[in-house]
Amino acid sequence: MDREKITLTGAQETMLATLYGRALDSGEPNSILGDVAAAEAVRRIDYDFRKTGIKGTSAAGVALRAKTLDDWTKEFLGVHPECTVLHLACGLDTRVQRLAPPASVRWFDVDFPDVVALRERLLPTPPGDYRMISSSVTDDAWLEQVPADRPVVAVFEGLTMYLREEDGKRLIRRITGRFSGGELLFDCYGSLGVKMQKLVPAVRNANATLHWGIDDPREIEGLHQGLRCVDALRSVDMPGLEKLPTAGRVGMKVLAWIPGMRDIGKIMRFRF
Repeated sequence: MDREKITLTGAQETMLATLYGRALDSGEPNSILGDVAAAEAVRRIDYDFRKTGIKGTSAAGVALRAKTLDDWTKEFLGVHPECTVLHLACGLDTRVQRLAPPASVRWFDVDFPDVVALRERLLPTPPGDYRMISSSVTDDAWLEQVPADRPVVAVFEGLTMYLREEDGKRLIRRITGRFSGGELLFDCYGSLGVKMQKLVPAVRNANATLHWGIDDPREIEGLHQGLRCVDALRSVDMPGLEKLPTAGRVGMKVLAWIPGMRDIGKIMRFRF
């Protein structure tokens, strides 16, 4: 089997860390995600995944974060079976394969042209009303390709922290201004997490840079009238932490008692 040589750098390279985390999780007896498509993609990639620093505990953490966002997306699809999904900075995430949305759902995966080309080569094309858009999410033109006639759920994992604050806020304003209603589902770092970014192997080894830390959901609520936070889960409070290896569970309990450290990362859900 010919393996795909990876030449991505910076923020784009870090998507390989989350892919590897989901792949490692899929091989566990009590897998959190069961993401066999991620494992297959890893087998087809020529890359030293040791650079990611992802191991047992961090792989389970990646899977738990993805599962929370999957579950929230699934909830939205249950309430709005005819909706639009915007999966922003999708990387090599197999979310559309994991959720297998019904044909009534319109799904867009959005990422840079080289990432979209890589997805086409490595991942199976899902059935149904599915499209990939080759663009930076901060460009203005791509959103015009998306009809605004349905409720929207925008999911963006591992994106906000790599955006500059003004670009991130403008992206949120554009989405909430274009659609009549929906939800935004995303993870973020707090400002302390951004300051400590070089302690994250996947960020450090890819020479990536984190820019935007979000400490208060009200920062986001103020971007659009009627936008409100309905969930803001700290990493130390995520559902499923009992599935972490023992060292990971102990580590999370310790972090939960340290002011500042317990707010280093969050997963948020906003409704408008």
